[in-house]
Amino acid sequence: MFQIVKKKILNPSVTWMEVLAPHIARKVRAGQFIIFRVDEHGERVPLTVADSNPDAGTITLIFQIVGRSTMKLNVLQEGDSILDLVGPLGLPTKLPEAAKKICVIGGGVGCAIAYPQAKLFHKSGLDVDVIAGFRSREIVILEEEFRQNCSALILCTDDGSYGKKGFVTDALQDQINAGISYDAVIAIGPVLMMKSVCELTKKYQIPTIVSLDPIMVDGTGMCGGCRVTVGGKIRYACVEGPDFDGHQVDFDELIRRNGVFREREKECRMMQLADNKS
Repeated sequence: MFQIVKKKILNPSVTWMEVLAPHIARKVRAGQFIIFRVDEHGERVPLTVADSNPDAGTITLIFQIVGRSTMKLNVLQEGDSILDLVGPLGLPTKLPEAAKKICVIGGGVGCAIAYPQAKLFHKSGLDVDVIAGFRSREIVILEEEFRQNCSALILCTDDGSYGKKGFVTDALQDQINAGISYDAVIAIGPVLMMKSVCELTKKYQIPTIVSLDPIMVDGTGMCGGCRVTVGGKIRYACVEGPDFDGHQVDFDELIRRNGVFREREKECRMMQLADNKS
């Protein structure tokens, strides 16, 4: 059992939790993830570790309330416990070779994954710009945390209610047009966003890393559910990722595979809403 020691609501659909998991807190590195089960009837769900405190023995999880399992997790309060928490899983993020100027791009709740990347690069002495995109001001998360771990933060909203109006690709294009030269770009967020970033950076031959979150079950490479095509070869995101060369990823295939259970996920969400009301 893994106790929830702190809980915060970041916006109506995103929750921050600090969980007591000392063994994971000591070993986890930026880019790695855990898999949780809320209870004995729960499914296995991967979540990237947003932060860790080895001294306190805690890890930070930030999740979007989108399906039955995250809805059940969100019901838990400080002092409650999660049944299973396995990790750290996946490979840690590697610093790009010879890179000095980095742009970390996060979209929506993907900013929870982009944050530890930006923090890693910043503390390693690299010059880090962060571009964070959201639909509107009401759902902006981790603004202050990013400001403390980058040289410049560019906030974008689709509707222009905060920061620059437009998409993260618009902001990146503006930076390139202004003569800013990036040695590498890290993009994390919705698949379509990552695809668009990679299409842009490929034109300028900027190496680009993406963190993928495909369908995943066991997290050890046994089930094959997390397979993605990278450079024409099958790769397994849970053990060979989640970071991959974005210019080599078959995003169209990833989009198709991620949509396989969409209808079933809607059914499960409605079931959980009914359970919450009963």
